[in-house]
Amino acid sequence: MNNTWYQAPETNSETVKERSEVRSAVGRFLLTGVLVMVLIATPVAFWIRAEAEKHALDNAQLITQRLADFAVSPLINAQLIAGDEAAIERLDTRLKPWLERGSVLRIKVWDGAGNIVYSDMPSLIGQQFELPDAGTDLFAGATGSASLEDQQELENEYEAESGELVEVYVESATANGEPLIFEAYYDDDGVREEQASVLLSIAPIFLLSFGVLQLAQLVPAVRLARRIQANQVSQRKLLQYAIEASDLERRRIARDLHDEVIQDLAGLSYAMEAEEKRGAASQRPLFGRVRSILQENLRTLRAMTSELYPPDLDKLGLPAALARLAESLREQGINVALQVPENCEMDRDQAVMLYRVAREVLTNAVKHAQANTVYLSLLREDSSTVMTIKDDGRGFNPEEGSPDGHLGLRIMRDTIREAGGSLQVLSGGGRGTSVIATLSRVPSAA
Repeated sequence: MNNTWYQAPETNSETVKERSEVRSAVGRFLLTGVLVMVLIATPVAFWIRAEAEKHALDNAQLITQRLADFAVSPLINAQLIAGDEAAIERLDTRLKPWLERGSVLRIKVWDGAGNIVYSDMPSLIGQQFELPDAGTDLFAGATGSASLEDQQELENEYEAESGELVEVYVESATANGEPLIFEAYYDDDGVREEQASVLLSIAPIFLLSFGVLQLAQLVPAVRLARRIQANQVSQRKLLQYAIEASDLERRRIARDLHDEVIQDLAGLSYAMEAEEKRGAASQRPLFGRVRSILQENLRTLRAMTSELYPPDLDKLGLPAALARLAESLREQGINVALQVPENCEMDRDQAVMLYRVAREVLTNAVKHAQANTVYLSLLREDSSTVMTIKDDGRGFNPEEGSPDGHLGLRIMRDTIREAGGSLQVLSGGGRGTSVIATLSRVPSAA
């Protein structure tokens, strides 16, 4: 007995395909992990930057407070507030190292009325502006503040073009204890450097931890992918074995019918014909009717045998095999329109599969759909082969399953799906049924 398409042994190409599917699944797992890492790392990076900025601003506030307490406050006296040049010069000398090193860009000292009693820019000394909100809060008892922003207020004549600066307000006092506000500006480079430093110190740990987690999950992911692949292969083989068993049973039944029942009935038909000729004239009508019944049953059994035992597609070809199926339906009074290209070379496995689909659908059209007209077409495209079968029968609801508990289409759908194709059933009550089977074309061997 010739092996059918489902009995082919597993080839190297199938093994490579299975391994490729596992690699593809693992690749998707890794890609998902990378995407998740990006989704997690992005907000974490912004959070780290914000925390580093807060830490740098806190440090700037602490430094400014020490500068105000130990370097500035002891030199702010009545003479300086009155605008004495010698007092101002002494404070300039004290702050000169800070300003020359660039650690501090600008210094202002405010009183409660909004007057600038001291600045490293002499033109600002003695001018009055609206007291900044941070200064007002300090006079109200709040603690110091530090922010990173552009300076666009009226008193920022000399800072407006510097971009973002660190602006710090801390409380201060004169030598005799009168409250003042000490304001200092710093370049934002220090904040940015600290942000980068924190990110560079944390990012490797974060990425390494996530990488280790991914690797730890990769091994069970590969095992799971292989297990799923093995289950799919096992399921496919079980389905193939079920089809093989069905085919073998069909052939056994066909052989038994042909070798025993059909031969016995044929012999009985010949005996009836002989008795009809030799018997009494009164019994001839009875023998003739019995012989007619036997001959009709023989024709039915031979048709069943032909249906059970499919033709050899290697010799006959799919178009001729489909033509035989169509002729069988025409003999039963059903109009069949067949549109199949004469030259239809294709992979034998796919030819067998399409023939079985056609046989199953046409059988349903006769037995279940009670169709009067059937249309069958076979279309060969560049990448696929499409077979369409339509009938004008009573139809059914595909969502409720095949009528009368018939499982043939369900089995064929699963078989074609396992082969990488699809089988679509379109039907409705009184509107007939359309079955569309699609198979990807198999490249010709080099």
